[in-house]
Amino acid sequence: MKRLFFALWPTNEIRKQIAQLNQSINSDVLKKVNANNIHITLVFLGNIDATSEAMIRKNVKNISVKSFVLHFNRLDFWKKPQILCLSTQHYDSQLSILVDTLKNRLEQIGIETEKRSYKPHITLARKARKLIDIDILDIEWPAQSFCLIESYSIPGGVYYQVLERWNFNSKY
Repeated sequence: MKRLFFALWPTNEIRKQIAQLNQSINSDVLKKVNANNIHITLVFLGNIDATSEAMIRKNVKNISVKSFVLHFNRLDFWKKPQILCLSTQHYDSQLSILVDTLKNRLEQIGIETEKRSYKPHITLARKARKLIDIDILDIEWPAQSFCLIESYSIPGGVYYQVLERWNFNSKY
């Protein structure tokens, strides 16, 4: 079994920008996300066996989405999961098309997905207790592909590995 999810994976430049922002947040309480794990979750799958993983890969390989750009310009505190995250109020409809298509394709092969509405965000830190007041500059994230990611535990935390990447069919 593998713990899997679909995500947008950042370029090295975007990862660097977000890591610098995260380093500017001063708090002894927060458990900051490792810069190598920065991503935007599209659909969480959970524990998946090898047969289901093969079906998932086959079923999503021909998803047709145009490239798009996301702008993250807000720091939010989500009380229940206790996270600080970057968020965006407005985003390209191609993101919604991608998430909905992924969910539909997964449901076609019997894999249940979350029913709550999708909110794109970048988790910066866990164990947050309140919103931290800092200035946020707009972080522009061009999305040109989506990835299947495996999450596994290693000494000292969690590691995310890109298993496969599917490019979108056109540039924005």
